[in-house]
Formats: sequence, structure tokens, C-alpha cells
Amino acid sequence: MNFTRRKALMSALFGAGYVGLRALATGIPAGILLKGRRAFAEGAACDSSKAQFIILNTSGNGDPINANVPGTYEDPNITHSADPTMAPTQFMLGGAAVRAALPWSTLPQSVLDRTAFWHIMTNTPVHPKQPDVLKLMGNIYAGEMLPSLLAKQLAPCMGTVQTQPITLGATSPSEGLSFAGQALPLIPPLALKATLTSPTGPLSNLKALRDQTLSQLDDLYRSSANPSQKKYLDSLVASQAEVRNIRQDLLNALTAIKDNSITSQITAAIALIQMNVTPVITIHIPFGGDNHTDALLANEARQTVSGVAAIGSLMSQLAAAGLSDKVTFMSLNVFGRTLGPSNTDGRQHNANHQVSITIGKPFKAGVIGGVGPVAGDYGALAINSQNGRGGAGGDVEPAATLAALGKTVMTGLGVDSAVIDDQITSGKVISAALA
Repeated sequence: MNFTRRKALMSALFGAGYVGLRALATGIPAGILLKGRRAFAEGAACDSSKAQFIILNTSGNGDPINANVPGTYEDPNITHSADPTMAPTQFMLGGAAVRAALPWSTLPQSVLDRTAFWHIMTNTPVHPKQPDVLKLMGNIYAGEMLPSLLAKQLAPCMGTVQTQPITLGATSPSEGLSFAGQALPLIPPLALKATLTSPTGPLSNLKALRDQTLSQLDDLYRSSANPSQKKYLDSLVASQAEVRNIRQDLLNALTAIKDNSITSQITAAIALIQMNVTPVITIHIPFGGDNHTDALLANEARQTVSGVAAIGSLMSQLAAAGLSDKVTFMSLNVFGRTLGPSNTDGRQHNANHQVSITIGKPFKAGVIGGVGPVAGDYGALAINSQNGRGGAGGDVEPAATLAALGKTVMTGLGVDSAVIDDQITSGKVISAALA
């Protein structure tokens, strides 16, 4: 990577003057470094007790995640892979026994206790409509994308370096993100590694950056801050030993990146969260892809096994980093796949059914909504917003379930209800999904 490109990426990640790295090196929030005394006068922008980082798995391929999850095993006419690795298996989810493909049962119970499967409808069978799905099919004000809307609301509360989300794993142009109408760059893991881990890179110089920054803040410490503010700042300042540990941990993790695979994306995502760069990061976990011709659904089986293992690895690494209560994983794809009896050697696009997953402290475990016969195949049912069940009489019609997912996630993350209703113009909160 040439110097100009590395410098541009550094500025994109850490802001003007590399304020993000200065915050990492000192322990003082970026907002205080940027605003000085003015930062103390500003109130909280959201409910910090509920705010979370988001790792969003998204795909424009229309992977068959929807084919093998809880809620699809009640109807015997729904086709599942016959591969032994995908055997129907019972396990506990939200206090109830459910059945799904074997890989889902292998997630630790502590993860399953925070996992919800959402049976929703995206109302498109077209791959290039992935950006529209991320915009909740026109139901977000001013055409913003859900990851960008989430980032806008969470960044002030969490004090992240930047508001814009970061894309680590897009495999096609349709998976790229926009923010306020502007396309955002893709930052693959190898580019992140090259930028941050060179011998003269920023992580190698955190100690010097710490000392320089604290020296520059001398006026804020000794002259401008009142006693309570000074005490607060002193409590935040990282010791030199802490800085050494942060530097070495991040260097070790990023140096281990060898490619742009999902394993590397997970490593990079956790590093970016530890550096408090952005509230929202997108990755791409393969779950079967665009499997029109997939003999005996073999690729679907193989990638479901590896995909669930990737989720398990992510959750394990978050726990090891002390981030289990601070990060929510979710998924949202352009569409799901057809489910009927004819789908033994591949599946077609399904505009009526897509399954999203949420795993995080703000959400109850369980199955939200359900699936039933629609348009010659299967589709999402209406959802009862109070108990989360799918079926006749639900007060969230299938076409509104996508927007309902967006509203519910924002509610769980502590965004004010008036802001949510103003920004997402359809659907309603599924209260049964909230912890």
C-alpha cells in the first residue's frame, strides 16, 4: 500500500489529527479531545446504558439462511438438506424447545439465550436491490440505509471516532454502504493490517502519541477544568502499561490477518471496536450463496456449517475481549430462498421470506414471526407485535416486517421513540423481541 493511500485510510479511520488514535493512546474520549471544555456541557445524545456496537452480516447473494432455522421445521413440505451435518435437531431457545438444522444447536447456550430468528419479507427477488433492502425498501427518511441510520444515532452516545459505518467484507457493489447519500469506501482486512501494523505504523507509536497528547492537554488539566472535571479526566487517562498492552494486543491480532476471509473480517471488526472507531461494521459470512443449481443442497449444507461456526467464533472472541454485553450481531440479506418440495437440487429467489438474526443483550431469544404457504411456495406471516408469533391476526403485515425489524433494533439500542418514528416511516416495534 503506497503512502498516499495509507494516509487517506488513516484519516478515514481516525479523523483529522488522528484523534481516534489519540483517544486510544490516552483513554480520553475523542469528543473531549476535539471539543475540550465544551464537551462537558453537552448532554448525552442517547441512552448509553443500551447503546451497542453493531456487527452486521449482509449479503446481496440471497443466501439460504432462511431454509434451515427454527420456524421452518413445522411444515413437512418445506425442503431441508438431507446431509447428516444438517440433521433436524432440537434445542432450547428462549425457554422453548425448537428444531433447526444441527449447526444452530452447536452454538453455546449462552449465545442461544440472546439469539432471535426473524421471519420477515423484503419484497424483492432482485440481487441489485440489496441497497434498497438496507434502506428498508424506502421506509427510511431521506433514503438513508439502516446501518448508517444506526450509526448516526449511536455515535454521539458512544463517543466513537467517526459516525460513518465501515464495510469490511462486501463481495459485490450491491453490498457497499452509503451515508447521507455518499458511497462509503470498502476497507478490507488486509488494507487495515497494512495501515496499522507497519514498523512505523500508528500502533507502534502509541506511547509517544500518549505523552504528546497529554502534554498538549496541559491547559485543560491544570487551568480550565474544575476539580470534578479534572478528577474525571484523571480517572480516564490510561497508564503507560495499559497503552503497551493495548498496542501489543491489537498488533498481535492484526498481524495474524492473512487474507480478507470471514475469519479476518471478524478479527478486523473486533479491533475496530476496541479502537472505538465506529458504531457499525458490516461483514459477509457465506451461507450458501446464490444456489440455483446446488446438487442435493451440498453447498448450502457446507456453508451453513461454516457460517454458524463463524458466528460462534465471533461470539467467543467478543466474550474473550470482554465485549459480549457491548456488541450486537445481526444479519439482513436482500432476500431468502424458495422452500417448497421441488427445491432438492437448488433454490430460487424468494421475495416473500428472508430470515434475519439478532444476537445481543438487548434482545430476547426466540422465533419472531413464522412461515406459511404464499404464492406457490412459502413466505413470512404477519407478526403479533406483543407476543412475536406469526399467523393470522398479526398486527404487523408481512410487507411491514422489514421496517418493524429496523424499528425494533433501534428501540433495543436505546434510540428515542420519537426519533425512530420520524426516521422509519412504516412498521411498528415488536415488543416481544426486546429484553
